[in-house]
Amino acid sequence: MTVLPADGLSLAAEFPDPSRDQWQSLVEGVLRKSGKEVSGAAAEEALSTTLEDGLTTRPLYTSHDASPDTGFPGFAPFTRGSRAEGTAAGGWDVRQRHALTDPARLNEALLGDLENGVTSLWLAVGGPDGVPVSGLARALDGVYLDLAPVALDAPTEFDSAARELIRLCQERGVAADAVRGSLGADPLGRAARTGTEADFSAAVHWAQVCEREHPGLRALSVDALPYHGAGGSAAEELGLSLATGVACLRELTGAGMSVEAACAQLEFRYAATADQFLTIAKLRAARRLWARVAEVCGAAGAGAQRQHAVTSPVMMTRRDPWVNMLRTTLACLGAGVGGADSVTVLPFDHALGLPDAFARRIARNTSTILMEESHLARVVDPAGGSWYVERLTDELASAAWSFFQEIERAGGQAAALRSGMVGERLAATWAARSKDLARRKEPVTGVSEFPQLSERPVEREPAPAAPGAPGGLPVVRRDEAFETLRARSDAHLAATGSRPKVFIAALGDPAAHTARASFASNLFLAGGIETVHDPVSVDASSAAGAFTASGATAACLCSSDPLYAEHAGAVASALRSAGAGQVFLAGRPGEYAGVDSYVFAGCDAIAVLSSVLDRMGVA
Repeated sequence: MTVLPADGLSLAAEFPDPSRDQWQSLVEGVLRKSGKEVSGAAAEEALSTTLEDGLTTRPLYTSHDASPDTGFPGFAPFTRGSRAEGTAAGGWDVRQRHALTDPARLNEALLGDLENGVTSLWLAVGGPDGVPVSGLARALDGVYLDLAPVALDAPTEFDSAARELIRLCQERGVAADAVRGSLGADPLGRAARTGTEADFSAAVHWAQVCEREHPGLRALSVDALPYHGAGGSAAEELGLSLATGVACLRELTGAGMSVEAACAQLEFRYAATADQFLTIAKLRAARRLWARVAEVCGAAGAGAQRQHAVTSPVMMTRRDPWVNMLRTTLACLGAGVGGADSVTVLPFDHALGLPDAFARRIARNTSTILMEESHLARVVDPAGGSWYVERLTDELASAAWSFFQEIERAGGQAAALRSGMVGERLAATWAARSKDLARRKEPVTGVSEFPQLSERPVEREPAPAAPGAPGGLPVVRRDEAFETLRARSDAHLAATGSRPKVFIAALGDPAAHTARASFASNLFLAGGIETVHDPVSVDASSAAGAFTASGATAACLCSSDPLYAEHAGAVASALRSAGAGQVFLAGRPGEYAGVDSYVFAGCDAIAVLSSVLDRMGVA
């Protein structure tokens, strides 16, 4: 039997600690093999990744990457969690969103979800996409309101919806202090969506009622989703949520409530994306920042932020929607690890219309698997102590606080919305991100990368129009530009019986052309353009016949640079003689006779594909 020394086991104690300089030297050697002559800090910089908000992810983090003290879970600054036990005591609240106008259908969906893992309900009430207030009783028939918290989303009929929910609780014998959930008043969120002025009168009234009679019910939602949905970055989403929260505190304390009581009436809602580390850092930073606000307001003990995370609607795609299941799983993981109190996983068919029972089942089971099978909720703040996560949290918090201060200098959230400052800032962020999407630097699997042109479309019942107005913030999606191209191709198929085609003219053996042929095919398919790669390779004598047989109107040369130098001009000439209206070459621009344009990694795919469809006469 081996007996450990009294001072414990020292792993790798006999090895000297490597220095950062040694690591950088090894990096230099690797980069040198790829043709990059850099040294020292520049070698490390070459492996860094630039994020939005001026943040950078470095390839190496160590104990020297200091960040402020994060404290303990349940204690200020609440970075590690709003509760001392975190989500370890039963996991997070699984909150399912429902937007059905028929009370009977809604009731069936609610009961089915509650019987199979959902622990709270998020209901759209009133307006074109919600159940009528008069139908709320029927929709909640059989729902134990003392066990299943209800969160309302009633932007146009908030007051009447709140009254009806409280009436139902009283009618069904639910004790006032047993009512749980959120009434969902969001005056500034509605103002952002519609371009109207924020009216806090009903929200203040119900906050006072909740404080006085329903301590388990929160009256207001600080919803950051409109800003995320308009293309905002993580820091912008956080900064705007802080500005909204502060505006709510001003209104509530102005009506006579204490800061502590006002803080207790707020629930913050954030987007969770497939970038799990950024989601984790965002939720941790949000708690730290709100704790600072509470501290400045003289209520440090009231700074525990109640968080509701929702998987990002911006990242959901209409093409190959099955991939959305993977995206929402990563987002849910990030939300859970980040310490969200409630998590809503949007169904994979969210972007297509009203979700069916299968989609809702997968959505709720995502949380169940992560909690029950992956045991994700058994550890408080599992990312805490990671040098990368702690540094990212700190940098993101700093960027968000800086933007929050900009908004305050502009007169606060309402004034920033009214002046157009918020809209302009979000539009600039989305424009920059759109360039990355167009160049496929930010890939969208199933859309801009690895599209399935022959996939059978998933059809759903159309969802009612979401609330909004011409003066409000826009609603964006990552797949938007590529979806427009695919829609043009679909219309062409419906009108002519075939899709636009490009002939892949591969030169030399497969070893020489496979990489670029695959790249080119992937690119054209992303625009709804069918590629024909038959035969496997061509030369100047066979290219014309193969092109004619393909039925295509354009061609793309694919091979290695040495073979281009030897054969590209002759093959391009042969393709031209066979009627090719446009000849592309897969590779960096060069001087090749007969070639119109070039496709390469980092090119503007949207511009290229749009021009191809235009030249082909696709409406």
